[in-house]
Amino acid sequence: MMMTQALRRVALAATAAFALAACGNNVEQQGAGSTSESIQIDGSSTVFPLSEAVAEGFSTTQRGGARVTVGESGTGGGFRKFCRGETQVQGASRPILATEMEACAAAGVNYIELPIAFDGLTVVVNPANSVRAVTIEQLRRMWEPAAERQITNWRQVNPSWPDQPLLLFGAGTASGTFDFFTEAVVGTAKASRTDYTPTEDDNVTVQGVLGNPSAIGYFGYAYFEQNRERLAALSINGVTPSPETIADGSYPLARPIFIYINADALQRPQVQRFAQYYVENAGRLAREVGYVAMSDGAYEALATRVRERQTGTAFAGHQEVGVDIDEVLSRPLGTTARP
Repeated sequence: MMMTQALRRVALAATAAFALAACGNNVEQQGAGSTSESIQIDGSSTVFPLSEAVAEGFSTTQRGGARVTVGESGTGGGFRKFCRGETQVQGASRPILATEMEACAAAGVNYIELPIAFDGLTVVVNPANSVRAVTIEQLRRMWEPAAERQITNWRQVNPSWPDQPLLLFGAGTASGTFDFFTEAVVGTAKASRTDYTPTEDDNVTVQGVLGNPSAIGYFGYAYFEQNRERLAALSINGVTPSPETIADGSYPLARPIFIYINADALQRPQVQRFAQYYVENAGRLAREVGYVAMSDGAYEALATRVRERQTGTAFAGHQEVGVDIDEVLSRPLGTTARP
């Protein structure tokens, strides 16, 4: 996994550098909007594989393309940069929150919200562990704040489980995955025990679970897909994560993932082209990297949202569990958070 990511990053950087070299010395002879420029993407490590694939495709197919850089500082960390106007595109594994809406408003940053694919937050164990099924209630007992330094053995959660230490790996507190997991499992966003290994890089969780037979961790489905020969995914409430159960919503930890685009940046032709390319290719590339595509109608609605620069959020500053994407896309967009 880590080698694959590294090679893709090298390829993307080389492609982007070639695009710059090809057009940077002859800017005046190019058509309007074809000059090289930089597009910065940051945010969710969950959305990272999709944004990286889109950036690579855009850089290799667009003449005089922009240099696209993709970071993964977590949903919360990415929104801090986005709302300061430092990035043009923000990857998010949950909707923009009220505090982030306020920060963007204070800085005059308008945004276009695009739920771009489906993910199923996947709970994994080392293959040496005999556990293959878990319930939301059992996950809550593992992760709730009251479990801190109290629930330290698998057998404390279920007497039939192995008598071995319970080692937990999960998302860092700046991650939208952390927000979603805690709300869906514990019942309150950001409510979690703190004696676990947190990270904004899902590869750390992959390596942590691989290196510890008694470990358990969680991350986006794409990371499991890329490591399914080395890790075991747990069914939750009797449902195993798969493209089918994620798409139909039967998997309890299914969720949409998002990108947000700075609306003013769309006045730059290359940013407009990149946004259009992202929406037009998100379904195909989502399947390639391990996520689940939305319907053609949903992507058509998003293309209209980009073209008409429809700003605001459909979530009023709150995260939701178990949303229906068609219902979300029919909601009015707003820039004011509601209780």
